[in-house]
Amino acid sequence: MANVRLLSTPELSELDRAALRRLLDDAFEGDFTDDDWAHALGGSHALIEDSGAIVAHAAVVERRIQIGSRVFRAGFVEAVAAAPDRQRRGLGTAVLAAATELILDRFELGALSSGEWGFYERLGWERWRGPSHVRSADGTIARSPDDDDGVMVLRCPASRDIHPGDPITCDQREGDSW
Repeated sequence: MANVRLLSTPELSELDRAALRRLLDDAFEGDFTDDDWAHALGGSHALIEDSGAIVAHAAVVERRIQIGSRVFRAGFVEAVAAAPDRQRRGLGTAVLAAATELILDRFELGALSSGEWGFYERLGWERWRGPSHVRSADGTIARSPDDDDGVMVLRCPASRDIHPGDPITCDQREGDSW
């Protein structure tokens, strides 16, 4: 298995940040926005390097997620990617496994948004079945039905008893809230 290194955003050098952004732009084929980049910063990064180059990455950032009436300190997964020429070799799974372990160790809940359910389900993530919502800065909560099919959660000890049909809410942010 590949050697995964965990770093916080402040521990990333400017060269690391530039290399990481190039990796994400390449892996997402130009569909990785400045908002996506901002969402990936400010937390922890699981990285795999080969010959000094970052070849796989997953970020975990702290967010507040509400399920029903309960609010959880959640580790939200962002920017999971492997270099295009390294995909389908287990590198993405390795960085996601490290991110999952970090969430289980430090947070009350894991959450993410993706259409690649099978990739995440292998590591214990489950698709959320309840309606999704977004809370604006003024506290107003609005339905976000376009996100219903993409929200996934990872139950941690503090969230073992959540019901997957309950409403789930995240705080609004620039770009995609989920």
